[in-house]
Order: sequence, then C-alpha cells, then structure tokens
Amino acid sequence: MNWRALTAPAVRTLYPVHRLHGAVLLLLLLSTLVLGMGNSLHSRLLWVGEQTWPNYYLLNPDATEPSCQLEMNVDAEVRKRVEAYKPDPDDLFSSPPNPEAIRTSLERNLELCKQEYVTYEQNLQHATPALGLFKSVEQGLADFLLDNIELTKYLFIAMFALAAAVAALDADHIALRLPGNRAEWRLSQGVQFAVNGLMVASLNAYLGQLASSPGSESTSQLQSAWMGVFGLFMVINAVRFVNVPERMRAGSLSLSSGLVLPLYCAMGLIAMGYFFLVDGYASGLAIYFGMMSNLSSMFINIGLYVLVGMVLKQTRLPELLLNVIKPYNLPAPMLASVIIFATAFPTAFTGASGIFILAVGGVVYDELRRAGAGRQLSLATTAMSGSLGVVLNPCLLIVVVAALNKEVTTTELYGWGFWVFIMSATLFSLVVCKTEGNWKPRPAPGAFRESIRRMKALMPYALVAAVVILAIWVVLGLQFNEYSAPLILPLVMLALVFLDASGDSQGDDETRLKVFWSRSSAAASDSAVHIGALLALIGFSICLGGILERSDIVHALFPENLTSPWIAMLVIVVMLTIIGMVMDPFGAVILVSATIAQPAIQLGIDPLHFWIVCLVAFELGYLSPPVALNHLLTRQVVGETEVLAAERTGSFWHRYQRLLLPLAVMGPTLLVAAFVPMLFYAL
Repeated sequence: MNWRALTAPAVRTLYPVHRLHGAVLLLLLLSTLVLGMGNSLHSRLLWVGEQTWPNYYLLNPDATEPSCQLEMNVDAEVRKRVEAYKPDPDDLFSSPPNPEAIRTSLERNLELCKQEYVTYEQNLQHATPALGLFKSVEQGLADFLLDNIELTKYLFIAMFALAAAVAALDADHIALRLPGNRAEWRLSQGVQFAVNGLMVASLNAYLGQLASSPGSESTSQLQSAWMGVFGLFMVINAVRFVNVPERMRAGSLSLSSGLVLPLYCAMGLIAMGYFFLVDGYASGLAIYFGMMSNLSSMFINIGLYVLVGMVLKQTRLPELLLNVIKPYNLPAPMLASVIIFATAFPTAFTGASGIFILAVGGVVYDELRRAGAGRQLSLATTAMSGSLGVVLNPCLLIVVVAALNKEVTTTELYGWGFWVFIMSATLFSLVVCKTEGNWKPRPAPGAFRESIRRMKALMPYALVAAVVILAIWVVLGLQFNEYSAPLILPLVMLALVFLDASGDSQGDDETRLKVFWSRSSAAASDSAVHIGALLALIGFSICLGGILERSDIVHALFPENLTSPWIAMLVIVVMLTIIGMVMDPFGAVILVSATIAQPAIQLGIDPLHFWIVCLVAFELGYLSPPVALNHLLTRQVVGETEVLAAERTGSFWHRYQRLLLPLAVMGPTLLVAAFVPMLFYAL
C-alpha cells in the first residue's frame, strides 16, 4: 500500500465497504445525535413558551371551568357547621368543632378557588390554536424522551453491531501485523470465531442468572441483543474462514503468526481464561462487557468523534492549514516540531489520539516526507501528533475521568493538562532539533505576506463553523464546551464538507449536493471500520480490566503497611504505564477508576495529581511496545509497506527513532509530572 496513494485527494472510501453500510451508520449516528440534543431542544421549547405566553407552565389549552364554590358567606357556613355538630356517645374524645379553625379552612379554600378561576381566565385569554399546537409539540417531545430513556443503549448496540461487522468483513480489526498467507488468515478468523463463541457462552450463563432475578427483564433484553450481535460475528468469521481472499498466497504458520490475531482476541482469551478457569465466574465476561451498555452515551460520543475525524479527512482543511506554513520552508526537524504543537488542538477536538491519526495522519506523514524528513522521524511524529493533545480542552477522555471521579473537575484537569502539553511538546522540539540538526528555517522573501494570503482560504471555513455553532446556541441554547462538543462538531464538519464541495472539486455531471453526499457517505463508511475496531478493543479492554478488579493484585501492590506516597507514586507510574501499553485509554480509565484511584488517593496522592499522571502514563503507554496503539494506527494509515521500508541504516537512534523518540519525550515528561509536584505537598 503506497502512502502517496492514501494521501492523494479523492472522494472515496479507502475500504471495500459498500456505501450502504456508511449510509446506515450515518443515520444511526445522526439519530443518536438528535436524541442527545433532545433534552436541550425541550429546554429551549420551554424557554420559548415562557417568553411567548406568560406563565406558560400553568397554561393548559384543555382546561375546564373549576367546580369549586367561588361565592360563600363564611360566617354563615361556620355557624352551620358548628350547629350541625352532634356528640358521639361512643367516642370518649369527641369535642365540639373549633369555629376559628373552620373559618381558616374555609377562607383558604376560597382563596385557592379564586386562584383556580384566575388561572382558568388566563387559559381562556391565551388558549389559542397556536398555544395548543406548541403545547402538543413540547409535551410530545417530553413524553418521547421519557419513554425512550433506554433507546440510547439499543442504538449503541446497533451501531456497534454494524461497525464491528464491517470491520470483521474487511479483516480490519487492530492487530500487530496483517495475515501474510492463507494459514495465518484462517488462524485469525478461527480465533475470532472462538472468542466470539465464548462470549456467547458467557452471555448465555448471565441470562441464566437473570432468569431467576425479578425485575431484570430490561437487562435480559440487552443481553439477548448482545448474544445476537456476537452470533452475527461468528457467522461472519465462519464465512471468512472458508472464503479466503484470492490475494492471500499459500503458506504455513510460523512463530510470529500469533501477531496476526486481533488485539481484542488476545484480551478476550486472557480474560476468559481467568473468568472460566481461575475465578469460576462464567458470566463475568458478559457482565464486564455489558458495562459498555451502561456507558452507552460515552461510547456513542466516541463514534461521533470518529465520524468527525473521517469527515475532516474528506475536506481540504488539513492541506490548507499546512499551506499556511509552507512559505517559511521549514526544515524537517522544525516542521515536525510545528506539527506537534499545531496538531495537539485538533487532536483534542477529535476526542482521542487514534482518531486524529486515522483522519489526518496520512497528510502529516506526506508533508514531513516532502520536507525531507526520514521515514523514522515521519512515523514518530505522525504517531505523536495524535497523542499530546489528549490533555487539552475539549478532549473526551478527560470528560470521562471527571464523570467517573467526583474528586476532580474538567476545568482543573484541562488547566494542568495544558502545562503538561507545553512541557512535552517543548521537550519534543529540543530532542528532534538536537538529534537531527539543520533545524533553522530559511524563509523565502515575502514568506509572511504569502502565509497571510493563504490564510484567506481558511476564512470561509471559520465563518461557516461559527455560524453553525451560533445557530445551535440560538435554536437549542446549547453552548459549545467539552460536554456538547461530540454533538455539535459532527454538524459543523458536515457543514464544512458541504462548503468544501465547491465547483472546483466537482466533476462535469456532479452537483454540490451529490459531492456532499458522496463525501459524507465515504466518511461514514470509513468510520464504520474504525468504530468497530476501536469499540471491540475498548470492550475487551474492560473485560481484561475485570481481572485486576476481581483479583488481589491491587491489595498486593498497595498493602496496608504502605505509608509512603513516594513509593506509592513509583508503583502507580509503573502500573499505569503497563496498563496504557496493553489497553485502550477509555477502557483503562474505567478500570483505574474502579481499582487503583481510591487506594492511591488514600495513601496521600492528590486526586488531581493522580489523574494527570494517569493521562501522561497512558500517553506513554500507547506509544510504547509491545502494543503501541498509535504506531499501529499510523501503520494502518501510511501502509505497512512504508513502515517496513523505514531506514535500517545509521546509528541505533536513527534506525529505531519511531519508537525511541516518543519514549525519550514522554518518559521524562511522566517522571517530572509524577514526582516534582510531590515536592510541594508530600514532604
């Protein structure tokens, strides 16, 4: 696979997936988006109603005239009730009524009756057909949202089923390397069939437990839906096991053939081995995987962010942004440094590191190679370009941390995360410029004016994005922040695609609308593959984390006699880095929140400090072997041929720079972030 072919402009999907899959997934994601905005829309309708009709909350177009007595002689009614009293000879505590108490009660009832008539008169004044229609829409939306609280979970299951099925059909689940022959292909499909089958068995065991538990009907329905999903995956694996692609040459298995197994399969086998054989907890896998249903909104947001990244790839924005710095003729080391700083903020807006690499990694790699950077430096920069921004606003990972841990807030994490980013990006620049040399820019005359001129091409995109964000705020009252970003950004990006589908990118027989639909469906088709691969990895990461939660590992690492926060921090750094090496960050955050966070905090580690260290350790982890998720995604974008062709000459550093450079940057960053703050509160 050639990297130039991947980054060449074209309105097409990179995967052999029918556009119908992309269209269905796009509809599912837009449905979840509309559902997510439902509460904001209902709040806005209530606000509009109150502004249009005073006391809107009390108005009822179908109100009937009150039946209470509006006119009453209170004194006469009091005398009547007192005179009607007759002592009960069988009641020892019988006493005559209190006239003042009766009078007070009658006066209150009379006042309430007057208020009912006032409200009724207001209804008569405002009970127009417009109010009735508006009230019907507002109440209908409220009833729909109330009756479909569980709908988000089923939409998530449908999204996962479609996306993971597409990833299975295309054999695009994330693995350390791709199958090289027919035997390795069958090994991969066979193991996937076994893992999915064991998952069905675990779900069936869990259903057996739920059958004897009253009030578990909704949970049973969710588990049955999951059984159907993994049963579908088994059918796909069986078909792909038999129908080996013609491109696969004949061959046999080797010692390295195990690397072709998708990472989710390795995690699943380890987790199943523990739950089935060690813990004797057959339903454990189903229960931990089912946590994705309980956090369905978060994982839907991941899907929306993937869509944002894939839509971004269908626009000219990455190229236009890079065009702004081209007039300065930056040498490769300086260009790599600028890219690290510049791409961190888009990384935060795509929610997670891997999504940005999948969206823009090809363009980043392309520009670095054009500037004269070697393959090793280009691969390292591309992998890190999607990493350092995970501590910046509005990255979804920090939102998840704050949602699961009430000791910290997003404001605190984003505030300290910014300075961690500055430290790591600066260290990257120093290391690259020191090891590469030739880092001084040589701008051509008039470079600044040319750069400003090229920025004009970005103005329409900025204007359209601002208009969409403003329109959403006016219509829904929804401000753009870290919580609303997953809902607003897809609409912004689709608007930018429509803008980008201008006449210069259309064919002779293509309209703007046709180009827009072609690019949107292509983005959704690409999203299907990546969503399926990422969510499968996250789901089985959570299952793998269940081992840590149910075993005594945490108690062994943090014994009761451990009182030194310094030793505790050393253990935390090592443990979190290892977790980051083998798990997806979202699954890892869920695991750490349930296991390590509280023992660490009880040992004297500041909660904010702990989670900043956790995020930096995860950054180091998914840039480090043996898994190195960001490197795997970089390979998926630039092509395995390009990775294998990376230079193997020169010093040890230059031969393995794509792995050593991230370690040289993030290793010291982690140590500084972990131990320097403790000098101010742990002494």
